[in-house]
Amino acid sequence: MRHYPNFNLLAKPSGPLCNLDCKYCFYLEKEELFQEGVKHRFYMDESIQEEFVKQYLAGQQGPRVNFGFQGGEPTLIGLDYFRRQVELVNQYKKPDQQISYTLQTNGTRLNEEWGLFLKQHQVLVGLSIDGPAHLHDHYRLSKGGTPTHGKVMKAMRILQEHKVDYNTLTVINRLNSQHPIEVYDFLKSTGTKHFQFIPIVESQDENGDLCGPPDLKRYESRQMAPWSVSPEAFGRFYCDIYDKWVRSDVGQIYIQMFDLQLGFNMGYESSLCIFAKKCGAAGILEHNGDLYSCDHFVYPEYKLGNIQEKSMEAMFESEFQVDFGDNKFTQLPGYCQKCPHLERCYGGCPKLRLSQSPEGEPGLNYLCAGYKMFFEHIKPTIHYMAECLKRKQSPASVMDWVSSGAGQKIQRNDACPCGSGKKYKRCCGRSG
Repeated sequence: MRHYPNFNLLAKPSGPLCNLDCKYCFYLEKEELFQEGVKHRFYMDESIQEEFVKQYLAGQQGPRVNFGFQGGEPTLIGLDYFRRQVELVNQYKKPDQQISYTLQTNGTRLNEEWGLFLKQHQVLVGLSIDGPAHLHDHYRLSKGGTPTHGKVMKAMRILQEHKVDYNTLTVINRLNSQHPIEVYDFLKSTGTKHFQFIPIVESQDENGDLCGPPDLKRYESRQMAPWSVSPEAFGRFYCDIYDKWVRSDVGQIYIQMFDLQLGFNMGYESSLCIFAKKCGAAGILEHNGDLYSCDHFVYPEYKLGNIQEKSMEAMFESEFQVDFGDNKFTQLPGYCQKCPHLERCYGGCPKLRLSQSPEGEPGLNYLCAGYKMFFEHIKPTIHYMAECLKRKQSPASVMDWVSSGAGQKIQRNDACPCGSGKKYKRCCGRSG
């Protein structure tokens, strides 16, 4: 039995190349990793692309297969690469395989031709934007140091005009974490319905170089990079936008973190690797065919091999990768193992386990305090919405419940207003 019957890949067809110079980007430094042997040519050639498609389709045991593309900036390789991608997929896919595509982009190179292609092939686009211009342009600048917000907004209009499915990808950083409602209101004002927020947490050595995962022993000292969000600001950011969302936008705006938390209350497992009990099923394929354990672990120590020499399936099923996935849970500190919120985060991404527990045990997620703040904050309302869904009622009724103040006024032994027939303390007001 395979450990990863349906492994996922994010392909980087243009490697770490990007036309932006975002101050907080952890991937730009990868240009140095691949210089030797490729002579600064970071585009995936046709032979590697074909091998990628053949192996990826052959290695999937389920009917649904997603091809995801990331960078750097993947659009730098041009539309012809993606046109050929579709041709190769149609050539090699099995009759019962259902294909989907996703593309993460900074948007600055999107035009009408891209819009037509993305719509034709139903590509789901993740568009990077960090809020209004004065927040976005603080970190997200071009190679020449010029603002990029205007170009991203133009890209968004192209996606909307062509009715391309997209969501916004917003990095929570040191600056915009102080303005959660401004960020939320701006994203909502653009007509976007699906938001994803991604905390930026990076550590540096004494020379200012990024350190990477905590188990890379070559870094003797670490300090947090100045653009990293603090745990407290991270937690408050989510709490503040949740409070606004739960009062006015449930059923209208969809936020990945909130959807996940609601799913946990419904008994579903995490669809996002950082909150799963194990990881290791989501690798990164570089432009030269190198396969790595994870997007955040593209370091020589985590290179699984090259698809021109080994099969993807063999690399994902290797002892190294299986241990990598298992370690997410088995190496959790005791503080996490005893945490009432364990099943909501399972310690988060291993890359961020940079802190110590109160007992001094290493391996605590740097954002732990922020996560706990948020998980505690949403308990009554997230449970209320889950109970509604279980009874096939709309979770949007939580907005009336919250606006009426019932959640604050009701006593523990009163009947729960969600209609479950239970006492409030044993339903939407329970502490666990």
